[in-house]
Amino acid sequence: MLVAALHAPAAEPRQVAPRQVFIVGDSTASEYGAERAPRQGWGMQLQSFLDPAAWQVRNHAQSGRSSRSFIEEGWLAPVERSLARGDVLLIQFGHNDEKAEDPTRYNEPAQAFPQWLARYVALARAKGATPILVTPLARRKFERGSRIDQLLDTHGAYPPAVRALAAREGVGLVDLTASSMAWLRALGDEASKPFFMHVPGQAQADDTHLQARGATAVACLVVAGWKALDPALAEQVVRDTDCGARDSALEDRRAQAHPSLMVGEAGLARQQPGPHGGAGTTTAYPFFADAPGLSFFFRKRVLHKGAGIGLHQHDKDEVYYVVSGTGRYIVDGSIRDVGPGDAMLTRTGSTHSLMQDGDEDLVILLAYPKAAD
Repeated sequence: MLVAALHAPAAEPRQVAPRQVFIVGDSTASEYGAERAPRQGWGMQLQSFLDPAAWQVRNHAQSGRSSRSFIEEGWLAPVERSLARGDVLLIQFGHNDEKAEDPTRYNEPAQAFPQWLARYVALARAKGATPILVTPLARRKFERGSRIDQLLDTHGAYPPAVRALAAREGVGLVDLTASSMAWLRALGDEASKPFFMHVPGQAQADDTHLQARGATAVACLVVAGWKALDPALAEQVVRDTDCGARDSALEDRRAQAHPSLMVGEAGLARQQPGPHGGAGTTTAYPFFADAPGLSFFFRKRVLHKGAGIGLHQHDKDEVYYVVSGTGRYIVDGSIRDVGPGDAMLTRTGSTHSLMQDGDEDLVILLAYPKAAD
């Protein structure tokens, strides 16, 4: 028996089923078919941030529903049947709870709205799942100002009601209202339109619902808020969540010592002989050469037929990237053919040279640090 036991095949490691994250909410989170493209809810993009081996998204959000009508119309029933210990329930309502003209959806914010939300919290806890309250996504509604467009808060007392319920019940809170308002302020009026359903070809100018890029950005805000509640989640997130902006973004922008810039290459061209003793003629485009406070040089260089950058030894790191054309790169005594998409890093102490080859100009981008003052 002992011999048989020693030679028995090793047991297969037990596969752990992924946990489920359920979404209950309204049209800002819900699913849409291809016929509604490019409209998407943020719940459609949540899975792209999560390791599918660890989490499976179950998006039950429904367009047009409030915290009341979602339950009364039976949409919560399948969630109740499937929700299990270890799962997470994301709860986001408010947009339709605000509709006082519709008694089947309306919930006043002081009592009725948090009372309905509390039913979702109680369900999750009864099932051994973790409830997380999510304040409603901000609407893209700006008011023209004398200096800067002001983003209006259209949700009034509803986000504070969610925050108060979370504090009172000890429930995790993702303050999507706050994070999406900061995101929208940083984008500004015109620049935020491509994230929402402003689709001229469909004659749409919708400031509530999202396109794919907006759904992805908002899903990122949700996951970032979730990670803040549960730092262990970071190991199961497969995309970066460095997204959005601080509440102080506009003040930070005004306080910048040096503003951000954009330039085109027109007017920047400088005809130069091949640098470092290189042959032929080149054209340099010194981007941001006069930008104060910039710690590195960035430029485009065109090596015309027969031109090159001569051999020189480096006292700094330098990166070349080939945009178009072909050439030959010599580094530390070896020579290599290079073409579009190739990137070359020359380290401090190395020697390198670059020569154009073939009939087409060799176009490169290069970056290297400025000498310390």
